[in-house]
Amino acid sequence: MLAKNAAAPAGAKTAAVPPTPSPSTGMGSKVWMIVSLVLAVVLVVVLIKPPFASGGDNEAVATVNGDKITKDKLYGELVAAGGSQTLDGMISETLVNQEAAKKGIKVTQADIDKETAFIKKSYGSEEEFKAALQQNNLTDEEFNKQMDMQVKLRKLIEPDVKVSDDDVKKYFEDNKASFDTPEQVKASHILVATKEEADAILKQLKDGADFATLAKEKSTDPGSKANGGDLGYFGRNQMYKEFEDAAFGLKDGELSGVIKTDAGYHIIKRTGYKAAHTATLDEKKADIKEQLIYQAIMTKAPTWLSDIKAKAKITNHLEEEQSKKADDTSKTDTTK
Repeated sequence: MLAKNAAAPAGAKTAAVPPTPSPSTGMGSKVWMIVSLVLAVVLVVVLIKPPFASGGDNEAVATVNGDKITKDKLYGELVAAGGSQTLDGMISETLVNQEAAKKGIKVTQADIDKETAFIKKSYGSEEEFKAALQQNNLTDEEFNKQMDMQVKLRKLIEPDVKVSDDDVKKYFEDNKASFDTPEQVKASHILVATKEEADAILKQLKDGADFATLAKEKSTDPGSKANGGDLGYFGRNQMYKEFEDAAFGLKDGELSGVIKTDAGYHIIKRTGYKAAHTATLDEKKADIKEQLIYQAIMTKAPTWLSDIKAKAKITNHLEEEQSKKADDTSKTDTTK
């Protein structure tokens, strides 16, 4: 890989795109509401919907060499695997919906888009955000359902959250360095396995060939070749030193010679530059306030939900059934 901390072995013949630095917010890692009530553990719900809605509990949902797997058995396995957690999430979701209805809270698509945009800000790119959804086994539809619940929680709890200008200023002062942006360059590259290949490509470029076209045709970097070799912006200490020194030493639009790194042989074209920037409180005030409000909501949400549950009349038959089974098992063990 190009990144200097890459795990690729020395002499690797391919390179992946290093992560494009995300805008510095000084807020640390990615954000996601800690009280995600509607998770991907909703398999039990399928049992009360088609295709299993008709027929009795002994209806076969699958057969294996003639042996039936019944709806009742599937239900039992799903309950054992995560039924209590799923039901508890559905109870919590119902309580939030009830509280939102009492207060006349409505969620529009604009609300969901705004909440989604807030979360996406902590990711470096759309691709990185999509990868996070995949890692959490969430489809876009499931994510939007979470955002609907998250917006309701925000609207229910945020009126009780107070973030003062002094809070914002203190956070900025305590984390000032993290808001500053280092010097960065933007570059594209073509990576090949041998110096002979690189020399031939460099000659083509000097004769007027289009860099992006050649990158798509010749580069062995699977991460950047589809983008014409574009690596985006990066700062110091992110790339191999030889690559980094060459890129920072170029002028915008200028080509490097052939640069050798452990990944192979590169031709680099610098396409942009950003000088180092020291952030000011005025620049970051709105972002900091938004994040502090979000953190306060996350802190308050579990207690808020517990209070709502304590006041509600909830009958959990699944919990009662599991408790009865546990008691029966205990009595059986005692009599042995």
